[in-house]
Amino acid sequence: MAAGGGAPWAERARVVGAQIRNRFRVAPVDRRWLWRRPDGSVATEAVRRWSDRVRAQLQRDRGADQSSTSTGTSTGATAKPSSSALRFYRKKVGKEVDGIEDSVIFRSLQALAVPLIGNACYVFMHGLNSVQIYGAEKLHQALQERPKGKPLLTVSNHVAAMDDPFVIASLLPPSIMLEAQKLRWTLCATDRCFTNPVLSTFFRSVKVLPVSRGDGIYQKGMDMALSKLNSGGWVHIFPEGSRSRDGGKTIAPAKRGVGRLVMDTDSLPVVIPFVHTGMQDIMPVGKRIPRAGKRVIVVVGDPINFDDLIIDNSDDTQHTSRGILYDKATQRIGQRLQELKVEVDRLAAEQQSELQNHNIHNVSDDGYRLWQQVDWEGFGIGNSMLSSEPSAVQEQSKEAEPELRLEVEQSVSPAPSDVAVPNWFQRHVDPSELMGFAARGLIKNGKLEEGYRELQEPTTLNTWWWSQANNAVPRWSIA
Repeated sequence: MAAGGGAPWAERARVVGAQIRNRFRVAPVDRRWLWRRPDGSVATEAVRRWSDRVRAQLQRDRGADQSSTSTGTSTGATAKPSSSALRFYRKKVGKEVDGIEDSVIFRSLQALAVPLIGNACYVFMHGLNSVQIYGAEKLHQALQERPKGKPLLTVSNHVAAMDDPFVIASLLPPSIMLEAQKLRWTLCATDRCFTNPVLSTFFRSVKVLPVSRGDGIYQKGMDMALSKLNSGGWVHIFPEGSRSRDGGKTIAPAKRGVGRLVMDTDSLPVVIPFVHTGMQDIMPVGKRIPRAGKRVIVVVGDPINFDDLIIDNSDDTQHTSRGILYDKATQRIGQRLQELKVEVDRLAAEQQSELQNHNIHNVSDDGYRLWQQVDWEGFGIGNSMLSSEPSAVQEQSKEAEPELRLEVEQSVSPAPSDVAVPNWFQRHVDPSELMGFAARGLIKNGKLEEGYRELQEPTTLNTWWWSQANNAVPRWSIA
């Protein structure tokens, strides 16, 4: 050990450290670039600068709020609108937002695809199904006779995935569907219709605009629909936003987006509502192939008037009431759809009852024809059961010739024992009731020949029954 009491290796380490610092010229640590916070922690100069900027911005905002509140309570609401009111404003949209749909390529595809698919849907609805339309002339008049440049907006309930184009194609004559430029634009969610380039090209070719779920009423898809209206075109929208959750039994409340399409157009559009039922049978939820042989009822309503909701929106102070304006237009559309829903349900119920009565009459006629084909002579009943209207004839004969009928019955000799039961039935049972009972049994079983064969074959039970009946009938006849 060294004489100074220190370790020789420590002194040697200090010498080596000094040599290394001199070799690489390592400067001593300068802590002036660090910023010490009030809590004792240390941060870099960049963090300090950003903190100062944020603090200055907050102070300016606080000063602006204090100056707005100092102007007085009467003007405080106008100078400082609520956050919910600031969400709604009139976003002006031109006639062209996205030029993809209006390009030459897509116009050519639309001229080919829209008439082809539209007429195919028309043939399917009117040829393979039964469609009953009430008020179709209202839509035709709005489509063909509205002023040039006047937009058209149609709204309807949404039951099945194929409501558009099946229902819309059934409302229009085939001649109109040959002109693709006159037909509707509609909206479809990007996660359903625009998932890949092939589907995107197809749906754009049939005049479908993409919208994103949850992006609000000011998204690009809504702006594109608004631009079509500003160009004087026809846009169809489902105010519910999605398909019915209960198979079309009810209509969900309308979304605010339809109110924006009505109130933010350059010219107030003609709004035509219609409600349909029966599409849930043609295209049930979960099915990809439409079914045929179904009945669809469509009721087209009168145009909805919004003239009382028009206000001057040129002043920025009107932004606070924009959301209320959207809600009023949306509520009016939803209420009108609910009224048409009641009407279409009533028509569907009436037609269902008429169809059931018609089927019952057909079954009765079929049973009567089967009754006429039965060989009642083999049963010992005779020709009295073959009358075209036995009950009516017998009632008339009873009223017209009661005494003569009594004399005839008294003069008839007792029938042999093997036909005692049929004669008793003729005297005590209304042949019309017996005819209906037998016809229902024949129709239900559907085996006329087999049943007749079984009745002709003698069995021990049949022999015993006939013997007991022959012994009992005289007592019943006397009584």
